[in-house]
Amino acid sequence: MNAKSFAARIGAVLLTASVIATPALAGVNGRQANQQHRIAQGWHSGQLTGREAVRLERQQHRIARTEHRMRATNGMNPHERARLHYRQDRASANIYRQKHDGWHR
Repeated sequence: MNAKSFAARIGAVLLTASVIATPALAGVNGRQANQQHRIAQGWHSGQLTGREAVRLERQQHRIARTEHRMRATNGMNPHERARLHYRQDRASANIYRQKHDGWHR
């Protein structure tokens, strides 16, 4: 990954840091915003390395893309919603694990 693409990805992380999840942002999109904020906070504090932040951001992007596809086909059925929540649970666990793994930048 060259410096420009790395800087662009980190810029995206910083841009999403301005979105802070509140209780009013419930559901799938609220969780997505909260996890984006956790990644940005981890990168700012040094708990996440650049590589870890990019990897977590990529996982969030894949979840968002899956959600978009699900919604594009006549909304989400309960099975799809459960699958999406499962993926978000896994992403949340990955964020926690990466922030507490002892690697710092």
